[in-house]
Amino acid sequence: MAQHARSCVRLTNMVFYAHHGVLKEEHRVGGKYEVDAKLYFDFTDAAKNDDITKTVDYGAVYKAIREALTLRKYFLIEAVAYEIAHDLLRDFPVLDKVAIKVRKRNPPVDGICDYAEADYSTSRN
Repeated sequence: MAQHARSCVRLTNMVFYAHHGVLKEEHRVGGKYEVDAKLYFDFTDAAKNDDITKTVDYGAVYKAIREALTLRKYFLIEAVAYEIAHDLLRDFPVLDKVAIKVRKRNPPVDGICDYAEADYSTSRN
């Protein structure tokens, strides 16, 4: 019996300018957001046969993430991470699980903070 392989493709530190946040000013002015995506699926066939049709289209994933961040507005980065994860599972049937991190640079806190980060994972089952 063949063992199920676990493999992952990562898109790391995608950077977008978007208009999310609780404060009205954040929606008006916008800010820099960074996204990491871990895409879990078995890419054994793609690797063995060097076959692009057996893997996920990184460009299409990037575009889906960019659209989720730039075409919609959210109050919470938690909502952004959740929506991206569920969009990817819906739109890319090859994926078994996704893990999304959304970072908001210089969050509006009363002090110094590099970023706030929401980390969300979900799977098909």
